[in-house]
This record gives sequence, C-alpha cells and structure tokens, in this order.
Amino acid sequence: MTKPVETLHETETWVFDLDNTLYPASCGLMAAVSTRMTGFVAELLKLAHDDALVEQKRMFREHGTTLRGLMNDHGVDPHDFMDYVHAVDYSMVGANPRLKATLARLPGRKVVYTNASADHAVKVLAELGVADLFDGIFDVIAAGFVPKPNPQPYAIMAERHGIDPHRAVMLEDMSANLAPAAAMGMTTVWVRHDTDNAPDWAAPEAGCDYVHHETDDVLTWLESVAQHA
Repeated sequence: MTKPVETLHETETWVFDLDNTLYPASCGLMAAVSTRMTGFVAELLKLAHDDALVEQKRMFREHGTTLRGLMNDHGVDPHDFMDYVHAVDYSMVGANPRLKATLARLPGRKVVYTNASADHAVKVLAELGVADLFDGIFDVIAAGFVPKPNPQPYAIMAERHGIDPHRAVMLEDMSANLAPAAAMGMTTVWVRHDTDNAPDWAAPEAGCDYVHHETDDVLTWLESVAQHA
C-alpha cells in the first residue's frame, strides 16, 4: 500500500535523483550538457549536428544513457565523455536556500543516485548550497557504468549505503527509473519536469504501479512531508 504523505517523515533514507529533480529543468544545466553530448557524438562520428542528435537520442533510448551507447557501440572511454559533456557553467543552477532549509528539516539520511558522475553531482550540490546535507553519492561509475533503470545497480546502491528499501523514498524525474525502486519496496515520487517540452518518455506507462506519488513542485511536496516532522 502506498504510504500517505503525512507518514513519510518516518522515512529512514531519501534517495534523490540529481538532474532535473533536485534543481529545475528550466535552469538550463541539462540542456547545456545535452548540447555537449550532441557535440561529442558529432565530433566522434563525423556527423552534422542534426544527424548527431538523432544518433544521440537513439543510443539513449536503446542503451539507457548516451554514454552506455557510446561505450557499447563505439568503445568510448567513459571518463573522456564525462569530462567533455560536463565542461559547462554550473553557476546557472544557483543557490537554493529554500531547498537547503527543507532538506535540513526532513528527517532521515539523504543520498544522491545519478546516472552522471560523482564529480558532476558534487558541483551541482555545491551550487545549490546543500552538499553538507547529503550522506553519500552513488554514481554511474559506482554502478559499473550500468545505468538506471537496470535493476542491478539499485541493489548495489542499497547495500553500499545501508539502505532498507522498505524505509526509503526515491524521487526521480524519469518515471521508468522508479520501477526497480518500487520493486525493492521503496516508496516512489515522480517529479514532473517544470518545462513545457518535457519528454513524453519521462511519464509513466498507463496503469503502472511503480509511481506512488507525483509532483511538478518538488520543494512544496518535500515541505508537506517536513511539516509533519
């Protein structure tokens, strides 16, 4: 049974996706990273921009991340790719005192689980001003470069960070990434994008049972939990 919001203050561990979840998509950071991804693909495969974008999206759909597709199809060194695509201006994220105050009030440990690198996560958390409120980061490197929503790294993440899934909540903007978490026993929250051009594939399948809560305003939602603490 889905736990009502007013009981979630009893949660032991909060597992947060990073990009477009802890900060809004509208800030433009992931758009900048995506542009760098397209550039990497264009340069590697000697493609025009539009053709590179099509190939980038194909790899994302078929492999879970553009990185995994580049590794599988083209033998790309993942560290070279991440260094290239994360060469962006992180200041566009901006400090978020309201998020900091809300996370500080939210009982339980906080862990980031991202398909990006820990280095990227550290920079984002620092810009937001919330780095000191997180107990750990589980990134794609720790996952052996196996991206969400493959179930294997979820189990590794839970073991490494001592997470009891039945006492954990996971928040994600990609609803499919919540399916393995729900299967493990986690309560799940789908964070809908705050932009008008949110991708259709971010939404859950009709009739799915792996999204327990959803919101397009993650701060207000978290505040509704924290007020019961």
